[in-house]
Parts: sequence; C-alpha cells; structure tokens
Amino acid sequence: MERLWTPWRMPYLVSEKSSTCIFCQKVQATDDRAAHVLTRGRHGFVTLNLYPYNNGHLMVVPYAHVPSLEDLPPETLTELMLLVNRSLTILRFAFRPHGFNLGVNLGKVAGAGIEEHVHIHIVPRWEADTNFMPIVAETRVIPEWIDDTYDRLAEAQRTLVANGSLPANASWPSSDGNDE
Repeated sequence: MERLWTPWRMPYLVSEKSSTCIFCQKVQATDDRAAHVLTRGRHGFVTLNLYPYNNGHLMVVPYAHVPSLEDLPPETLTELMLLVNRSLTILRFAFRPHGFNLGVNLGKVAGAGIEEHVHIHIVPRWEADTNFMPIVAETRVIPEWIDDTYDRLAEAQRTLVANGSLPANASWPSSDGNDE
C-alpha cells in the first residue's frame, strides 16, 4: 500500500472543534491573512477554502448568518455577485486557470458542509487537473500551502488595483461613478 504523508493535518484532526460558525468567526477576525480573508465588502467577503477542491478555491460569503440565498436582501445578493466577479479576475491573473466551477450547495443533502451559512464556491480548473488520486485514494493533491496561495492572491489583487483593473474597494463602482 502506498502512503501519502500529510502531517500538517494532524493539528486539525486532534483540535477541539468550535461550535461557532467558521464564517461568523471570519467576520470578526482582525487579521485577514491569518483568517484567509482576501476581500471585504459592505455585505460580504471572500475567503479561501481550508479544504479546497483545487488550488485557489475561494468562497464568497455574506456577513448575514442565513442558510439560503433567498434569505438575503437584493443589495447583498448584488454585492456577492460583484465579489464573485472580482474573485474571477484575481484568480485569472494569479493562476491562469482554463475555467471555473461556481456553485452554491443549499442543505446537507446538496453537499453543504456548512449548511446554516450560505456561501458561493469558486473553483479554478485546469485542463487535465484531475488524476487518479481522488478516485483510488479519496485524496486531493493541492500543490501549494494555503498561506502561499493567500499571499499570491493578495499580491495579485494589489497589482490589479494599482493598475486600475479593479477598484480599491471590494465592490465594483456604481453606474453613476459614485464609489462610496
């Protein structure tokens, strides 16, 4: 039998699990790098997935602790999609993926790992990014540490803001040019 050593997972496996929503904890975080929060808007934020499907797997999360999109007001829904667009731009610049999977899992039976706090997944995809590991070993191979991924995406965001490809704040400018 072959073994894939992943000693960095042991602290998580033996740690005491919090009963508090991980997304609500990130809302309160004061160190965005430590919390892996890439962008904050007025109604939501973008964070890295700690258990990614692929390198660069992001989640767009409303501040409101609600289980479904239909529980959110229009201004939050609008900003979430603007954050999705911003994230796509950053991921394209930083990783040059060939495509993306975007999705929302509503309810446990639909695959929601955190069903009480709705969130949108953004998964970068590359041609031939699948291999035998998930099938025969039920293991994903992620080629970069999450902190390095965060740093790469944060730098890409700074570069895109500096060259005018992204607005400085988390939302795209309004149609009247008033970017509050």
